[in-house]
Amino acid sequence: MQAPAEEKLFSDKQAQMNILAFWFLIGAEVVVFGCLFGIYVSVQELTANGPGPKELFNLSEIIISTIVLLSSSFTCALGVYTLKLGKKRMTFIWFLLTISLGIGFVFLEVIEFVAYVGEGATISTSAFLGAFYMLLGTHGAHVIFGVVWISMLLIQLVLFGITKDTAPKLFIASLYWHFIDVIWVFIFTVVYLLGKV
Repeated sequence: MQAPAEEKLFSDKQAQMNILAFWFLIGAEVVVFGCLFGIYVSVQELTANGPGPKELFNLSEIIISTIVLLSSSFTCALGVYTLKLGKKRMTFIWFLLTISLGIGFVFLEVIEFVAYVGEGATISTSAFLGAFYMLLGTHGAHVIFGVVWISMLLIQLVLFGITKDTAPKLFIASLYWHFIDVIWVFIFTVVYLLGKV
């Protein structure tokens, strides 16, 4: 079976409109996370005699989570590359690896939160912790949504193959995945690295 040309996969007017509309959604998401970062930065010193970033964060564990999530961005990019080549099996494998790494990241984040709560650092302990859990919880929810979304698209890929309908959907999902990875880079820098300084 001949691989579909990239221009044919993404030339449909509706597909192009969907991709454009998704960029507007990304813009709205930037505003949401911008507000959450603003809240966090403004209250990070308000620890109410509870643990602060320096006492709470273990950078070595966070670096592992970061490597896991950023690796998923690489596998996602390879998934899009093989998608454009029309290689269904490899596209499926790369996107499956992407969501597996996403699940691994969420698992590590849950372990991190459970450890914090075990130390008495709950969402109601201080304004700092409330903003911290709100920011990271929102990001984690986006990762979970991405895992579910890509999983559903992989079912469509298996059933229908790479078509003018399935290819743009996977491409849009990849944009979303890269976006949540970029947000994590900002979280890692602003929350964890600057928090330990």
